[in-house]
Amino acid sequence: MSDHVRLDVDGPVASLTFDRPSKRNAMTVEMWSSIPALLGKAADDASVRVLVLRGGAHFSAGADIGELAALRTPAAGRRFNEVTDAAEAAVASFPKPTIAAVRGFCIGGGCELAVACDMRVAARDARMAITPAKLGVVYTHRPTKRLADLVGPAWAKQILFTGEQLDADQALRIGLVNEVADDLDARVAELAGTIAERSQVTVRAVKAIVNRIQDGADDEDDEVRRLYDHGYASPDFAEGVAAFTEKRRPDFG
Repeated sequence: MSDHVRLDVDGPVASLTFDRPSKRNAMTVEMWSSIPALLGKAADDASVRVLVLRGGAHFSAGADIGELAALRTPAAGRRFNEVTDAAEAAVASFPKPTIAAVRGFCIGGGCELAVACDMRVAARDARMAITPAKLGVVYTHRPTKRLADLVGPAWAKQILFTGEQLDADQALRIGLVNEVADDLDARVAELAGTIAERSQVTVRAVKAIVNRIQDGADDEDDEVRRLYDHGYASPDFAEGVAAFTEKRRPDFG
């Protein structure tokens, strides 16, 4: 584990916080390596319904360049990629909804982690970029696909070709973020709270189905049909219908 990444749980919302302010939350290998285990804890915690990734004044300035400078061979680079890809995959495959609360710099590997979330909400001061072209390294396949799926291939190429920073309004225009908020913490809390109140049967099934579509599935199969069946058989469905009939808010406890 790392002293610079922590997991906190407040009711149904867990926060994975990057906490290395002296380096604008630049990610060390130790920080990257801690992410899968911390997310495993949040996934196993039945009380957690939503996960928020956040920093302090900055989301993350990306990989620690001091460590990158030591990668002198392809073998060392492959080992580094394995660590960062495992962290990104842990975020992307997290079974519950994820929100990146983006403030300040969200650069390189930091932007990779934000893109791996289901949603991104940016503060007005957010600056986002992915910068391998400034370092002479090649962005790995899975994060590249995820970026292209999010913003389209033309914008993915521009982001990766140039390494230029996008401000919050530019990021919103191209779909890199879902929203720009004047009060980031309040909006993220509101969004996370709304999702936590909804049927988790529905929410998690939607995430699973959208992820399958992104992975290339064109049609439903037995696994997806089991999600349908589970929904109709669930207490959530009974409660949702009863609440609608009785004109009250559903309680999906």
